[in-house]
Amino acid sequence: MPRSAARPRPEAIDLNELPGHYIRRLHQIAVAIFLEEVEAFGITPVQFAALQALANAPLMDQRSLARTIGLDTSTVAGVIDRLQARDLVLRQSDPDDRRIRRLSATPQGLALLAQVQPAMQQAQGRILAPLKPAQQRQFMRMLRELVNANNALSRAPSDAG
Repeated sequence: MPRSAARPRPEAIDLNELPGHYIRRLHQIAVAIFLEEVEAFGITPVQFAALQALANAPLMDQRSLARTIGLDTSTVAGVIDRLQARDLVLRQSDPDDRRIRRLSATPQGLALLAQVQPAMQQAQGRILAPLKPAQQRQFMRMLRELVNANNALSRAPSDAG
């Protein structure tokens, strides 16, 4: 292309007007706050979600866990590998179908979860702290509405809702 040829210029867009930009930033902030609060326990937000889901529904299979927490199955496999290496999760074959691996939180996993929950709740409170209580409830309602309405567009849709 000759130097004199005009190159198309993209339209100027204010990032501060893009919901996706703010959602990404809020995610970064939420993860940072979570990790700060639970640092002593060495658990990530995704590991917490997996462990909590297994505590809520013992003997869940890996595919169901992935759908419950909204992750793809290969990512969940890595999360379970890391939790299993720490003796927090147990994998066992389904007696009716050897291809299915049932997952459960171990006693150590349940104990860790009980220890982590107050710090996790503190993190959630910090995330919402800038909002008044009524705004917090409204924000959570709107957040759930957006996630539920757009769930099918995710690379890993969740069954939860």
